[in-house]
Amino acid sequence: MPRRDTALPPDAADEKSVLTGFLGHLRGAVAAKALGVPDAAAREPGVPSGTSLLGLVAHLTHVERHYFLGEAVRDWPATFRPRAEDTAEDVVAAYREATVRADAVVDTWSGLDRAAPVPAGRRSAPSRRWLLVHMIEETGRHAGHADILRERIDGRTGR
Repeated sequence: MPRRDTALPPDAADEKSVLTGFLGHLRGAVAAKALGVPDAAAREPGVPSGTSLLGLVAHLTHVERHYFLGEAVRDWPATFRPRAEDTAEDVVAAYREATVRADAVVDTWSGLDRAAPVPAGRRSAPSRRWLLVHMIEETGRHAGHADILRERIDGRTGR
């Protein structure tokens, strides 16, 4: 099957725009991987660990809410399991809603050296720069997983 890559974000002069551009690019890639897949296939574990395409998107939704919005996560492994009643569209919509809310927080930031919001259950906050780089790493890692899972489902590859 041919690759259908999306373009990289535009070149930007300031650090915050570069970081948020790449984070947005990866978020879009993750969401795209879960769309157009029958719900049963998107829910099916594609590897022995039990990870599914919808599970990855559900997990990243919790990660966004935790780091940017301060929501507590009591059981990280459980975040990889979407609720039985959730469709692929529901899971992707929740992810997109979380990223829009996270972006609204980041839009208020004037400097990346300052502390980010303190994640629930933690005593200190990372720098805003660290948080954006961590979210690029976390989202990129799972975007690669999503690529593999989607390829196993229907042969589609790429970003």
